[in-house]
Parts: sequence; structure tokens; C-alpha cells
Amino acid sequence: MNVLLWHVHGSWTTAFVHGRHRYLIPTTPDRGPYGLGRARTYPWPASAVEVGPAELRAAPVDVVLLQRPEEVELVERWTGRRPGRDLPAIYVEHNTPKEGNVPNSRHPMADRDDLLVTHVTHCNDLFWDTGRTRTTVVEHGVVPPRVEWSGDLDRLAVVINEPVRRWRVTGTDLLPRFAAVAPLDVYGLGVAGLAAHLGLPEERVTSHDDVPQARMHAELARRRAYLHLCRWTSLGLSLIEAMSMGMPVVTLAATEAVRAVPPQAGALSTRVDDLLEAARRLIADPAVARRAGAEARAAARARYGLDRFLADWDRLLEEEVCASR
Repeated sequence: MNVLLWHVHGSWTTAFVHGRHRYLIPTTPDRGPYGLGRARTYPWPASAVEVGPAELRAAPVDVVLLQRPEEVELVERWTGRRPGRDLPAIYVEHNTPKEGNVPNSRHPMADRDDLLVTHVTHCNDLFWDTGRTRTTVVEHGVVPPRVEWSGDLDRLAVVINEPVRRWRVTGTDLLPRFAAVAPLDVYGLGVAGLAAHLGLPEERVTSHDDVPQARMHAELARRRAYLHLCRWTSLGLSLIEAMSMGMPVVTLAATEAVRAVPPQAGALSTRVDDLLEAARRLIADPAVARRAGAEARAAARARYGLDRFLADWDRLLEEEVCASR
């Protein structure tokens, strides 16, 4: 099929475009949020093709994957076809509700009979109110990292995008307590200067801003354990990638993490003191960390394998496109 979708979430899109279809990725000269084009820091196959807005009106599009409400209008303006009416449409919901009305949060695609909302986690499906709109869940899949965990550095790794702006959402306020256990290496977008915001010396919190995925994986693999301290976000794919390489994880038991992470993979708790104790244990005993990492790898590969993810999406795309004919 020819699948139209925007490059919005790097790790998720990387997994998705590894399928057997042709993926049309809108690209604008400024490479802004609605025309980012192909990824620069993730490896994508040649089947992910950049297309300009002017080309889309004549492009052979079989189905569109919407990921933001404003894309509904963009599709109609750029292709001349109404998503859900003239063109099969699936809305992929990556996020937990953010507007503060949980658990009564109305989804922007609620009460529509012309598309399907596909959540990436069961937690998202639980908390969004989509009214009469059909929903389903296709759980995440990840491209297996090319490195294996070694954990030879007595340091803790974290991957967070915009940790200062998002602060309590991403558990940024909890980082100083873990920096007292071991030095932290923080990767992601907008992490530069994080130590100063936390009031800590850079030798306790080292920022690595916008590192290409392959290099980030290689660096993560040398850290003793991975911290996932998000209070209210959808499931972080960097967590699953870390687990897939055999890395033990210390995880706040919130949102979808309680389904993704077995406690024996490191630690899973809402009590921060439990997580701190687990971090100390993993730092102190590499053998314990290795056993936990093996559990993490087994859990991640069993549930979040790329083949299962792509097969689920193939089945869903076929059902939706065939149903529209």
C-alpha cells in the first residue's frame, strides 16, 4: 500500500516504516513540524519516500495515518480528499490525555464514524473518552538495537525529551535523588544545561543533547541501569529499547510501564525509596544487574518485537482499506 503519514515520533515511525509498504512522508522546505521529512538521526529504509505538499494531490495514497488533529485539514488541503470519507483514515494516538480533565478527557476524534482511533498502549485507550468512535490498540514494536548491554560504567542512564519544560510529567524533579546514588547521563532533546536547572554539578548530571539513535544505544549499553521516572506519559520507546539490549531498568510504576516491565527486570514501584534502593543494588553488584537485564530483554522481545508490531499493522491496514471499498 501507499501509506501517507507525517514524521512525528522518531522511534515509533522508525519501527513503522520497516514494514512492506511504501511510506509517503510530507516534506516542506523549512522541515518544520508538518514537513519534517525523513529522519536524520534514525536509520530508515528507502521505502520511506519524501513528498512535497504539491505532489500529494496526484500521489497514489491508499490510506492516511493521522497523528495530530490539525492533520485532518492538511490532508484535505494537500490531497483534495477528505480523510475518512474519500480516503481511508486511521488516527494513531501516541499520548495520554494532557488537558487536566482525566479521567473525563474527550479525544479530539470523539464521536466520528469515518475513522478508527488506534492507541499505542492500553493505558491510552483506558483514559481517553472517544465516544462512539471505534478504537483498537496496536502495542509498540521496536527495531532491535544493534548493541548488547555491558554495564561496565557505574552510572545511570535516562532518556527524556524536554525535561525542563515537562518537569514533573517526566519525573525530572526526582533526578537529584538518583544523582546521589550514581552519576546520571541524560539523553534526549532539550537536555542541555539540565544540571544547572537541577542545581547540581555537571559531574553528577551530564547532558547528551540530540544524539543519533545508534550512538545513543551504544552509550546507553555501557551504563549500569536505565531510569524511567515518567509520571504521566505514554510508554517511552527508549525504555523498551534499553530492555531489548539486556539493560536492567528502574521504573516508576505509572501508566503503561506496569504492563511493560516485570519487577524482576530491575525494579517497578510507585515508592521512590524502593527505586533508589534498587538503583544502589544494581550499581553495587554487576551480577545482579546482569540477571535483571536478562529478564528485561526477555520481556521486551516477547511483547514488543518488530515482527509482531508490523504484522498487527498489516492486518489493521488491510481491514480498514478493504472495508472502505
